[in-house]
Amino acid sequence: MASNGPAQSTSFAPNGTQTFGFAPRTDEGPWEEWNPTEEALRPVRGRHRVTKQRGGGLARSSTVLGVGVMAAVGAGGMATAQTGKPPVSISMPDLSSVADSAKALLGEDSDAPKGSATALSSVGLTTADAAAGKADAGEALRARILQQAESQQDRVDSAAAQAAEDAAAKKAAEAAAKAQDAAEAKAAAEKQQAIEEAKKKAEAARLAELAKQYALPTSSYTLTSRFGDAGSMWSSGYHTGLDFAAPTGTLIKAVHSGTITEAGWAGSYGYRTILTLDDGTELWFCHQSSISVSVGQKVATGDVIGRVGATGNVTGPHLHLEVHPGGGDAIDPLAWLRSKGLNP
Repeated sequence: MASNGPAQSTSFAPNGTQTFGFAPRTDEGPWEEWNPTEEALRPVRGRHRVTKQRGGGLARSSTVLGVGVMAAVGAGGMATAQTGKPPVSISMPDLSSVADSAKALLGEDSDAPKGSATALSSVGLTTADAAAGKADAGEALRARILQQAESQQDRVDSAAAQAAEDAAAKKAAEAAAKAQDAAEAKAAAEKQQAIEEAKKKAEAARLAELAKQYALPTSSYTLTSRFGDAGSMWSSGYHTGLDFAAPTGTLIKAVHSGTITEAGWAGSYGYRTILTLDDGTELWFCHQSSISVSVGQKVATGDVIGRVGATGNVTGPHLHLEVHPGGGDAIDPLAWLRSKGLNP
C-alpha cells in the first residue's frame, strides 16, 4: 500500500513584500501595490440593475475574495515552480478597502451608490396609479387594460349609434323624397286631368258652336248600312257611305252652307245632288225621289234640297250620304258628322 509523502511546509506571512518559497526575479517589474479605490469599483451605470443581496452578503463576498486571492497566489507559485524561474514578489492589497468596495458594489453600504433604487413592485405604475394607492403592477395593468377596453367599447357604441342615426336619417330622407314624388305625381295627374277636362269642355263648346252651322240631312230615320260594310250589292265590294232609312218623300236638307255643283240622274245612285262646301268637301245625296235645287245655286244650312226616294240600285227608300274631302276618295260620313258636332 502506497503512502503519501509528508507535505512540504510553506510559510505564509503576507506583509506586502513576503515571497512564497521563491526568490524575486530581477528581470521583471517594477511592481506596484494594487490598492483599488471606491471610484474604480463603482458599478457602471446603465440599464442593468444590481439587486440587493440578502443577509451575509459581505461575509460571503469576503470569503470568495480571499479564496480567489489564495488561488491566484498558489497558481503563481505553481507556475513558477514548473518553469523553474526565480520567485516573484507579490504585494497583497489592503483587504479593508477591497471589502468596502465590494459592499458598495453589492449595495450594502448606505453611503455608496446602490445602482438603480427603483423598486421592482413599482414598475409600470403611473403617478395617478401611485396616488390612488395601486401598489401592484399587475392590478395597475389590468385596470389600464379594462380602461382601454371600455374606451374602445365606447367608441364602438358611438360609431354604432352614429351609423343608426345616419341610417334613420337616410330612411327618413328617402321616405320624404318618396312622399314628395308621390305628391308631385298626384299634383301632375290632377293638373293633367284638369287640362284634359278643360280641353273636353273647350271642344264641346266648339262643337256646340259648330253644330249651329251644321245640321243632320234628314229626320225620322234609322241608320242601316254603314261605311265599309262588305257586300255584292256595291260595285266596289264594300259600302262607301251611310244609309238613313226613311219613308219616301221625307225632306232632305243641306248639312252646311255651300254651292250646288251637280243635280240629276247618276246611274246606280239614282237621282243625286252634290253640295260643295267652302273648304272643297263634296257631300253626295243619293237615291232621291225628287231634287229641289239646281247647279250653281247657293244654299244655307238646313235648306231643303230634295226628298228621300228609292231610285237607282236600292232595296228600299233611304238616303245614301257620301263625304269626299276635296273631291277625292270617300271617308266615313258618321265620323265626319260627329266632328262637326252632330250625333246621328
